[in-house]
Amino acid sequence: MTFRALVVEKDDEGKTSASVQDLSEDRLPEGEVTVAVEYSTLNYKDGLCIGPGGGLVRTYPHVPGIDFAGTVEASDDARYKPGDKVVLTGWRVGEAHWGGYAEKARVKADWLVPLPEGLTTRQAMAVGTAGFTAMLAVMALEDHGLNPDQGEVLVTGAAGGVGSVATAILASRGYEVVGVTGRPEQEAYLKGLGANRIVPRADLAETVKRPLESETWAGCVDAVGGAMLARVLGQLKYGGSVAAVGLAGGAGLPATVIPFLLRGVNLLGIDSVMQPYDNRVRAWGRVAADLPMDKLEAMVEPATLADLPALGAAILKGGVRGRVVVDVTG
Repeated sequence: MTFRALVVEKDDEGKTSASVQDLSEDRLPEGEVTVAVEYSTLNYKDGLCIGPGGGLVRTYPHVPGIDFAGTVEASDDARYKPGDKVVLTGWRVGEAHWGGYAEKARVKADWLVPLPEGLTTRQAMAVGTAGFTAMLAVMALEDHGLNPDQGEVLVTGAAGGVGSVATAILASRGYEVVGVTGRPEQEAYLKGLGANRIVPRADLAETVKRPLESETWAGCVDAVGGAMLARVLGQLKYGGSVAAVGLAGGAGLPATVIPFLLRGVNLLGIDSVMQPYDNRVRAWGRVAADLPMDKLEAMVEPATLADLPALGAAILKGGVRGRVVVDVTG
């Protein structure tokens, strides 16, 4: 038996190349559950793994794809049986372990989550790691007291995958959402997801010498990091929180402790890779309840395995909007 997969190979000179190949099932890695993959998606990490690797891929040849959704085909674990619909995000699948850019995947049972009732496998991958991370961020902000009565909530990198889903979720829950983007042509798209207004990236991109500015934001989902995150910390209202989900603007943080000491603000780190099972189930349940499916569909760009090399290069350059849903059987 064979299955199709996007395989990344590295030559003797260290250059990588990706192509769709037919593989034998005996090449699947170890694991208790074999899944017939139906859909996957595209994240920044996937772009790295399809291309230069980014230090994430351990061995070649490699099958990327950090997310997938599909149907259990075989299982050695009592929690899953053939026919069950499942979702996987994180656990370094698609990086250290073969991932979802294939018609079949074999993984540890602990890494899977049952597909939430009300979601299809395609919708689950329109959410993917990006949307899952966005939901974790919203949950963290609300766990720290955020509510719609407190004022505007900022979403940086709003036109990206995490930002798009965060904007839609927050808007559906009644928040006044302000989207930050460096792509002014995306204003109509973001307002369609529920953003009240747009702030140009340049307005928040520079570090300022003042550790505190006017109290502006009730909270923030930040996908940028760097100078922008430092700037936002100084603009939060008293007791406000930032959920940090990315570093598109750099890993450094040119900030002071003053916002923490004088305004009691919170910097909340969001990790989606190693989230405990119970919180994964909670987050996916919230996705099914709080993310409007029409808004989700508006974010989607369909793709096939053959499209991924070009899309992987594009996402590394900031050239992908919203969510790419990959039909691995197409």
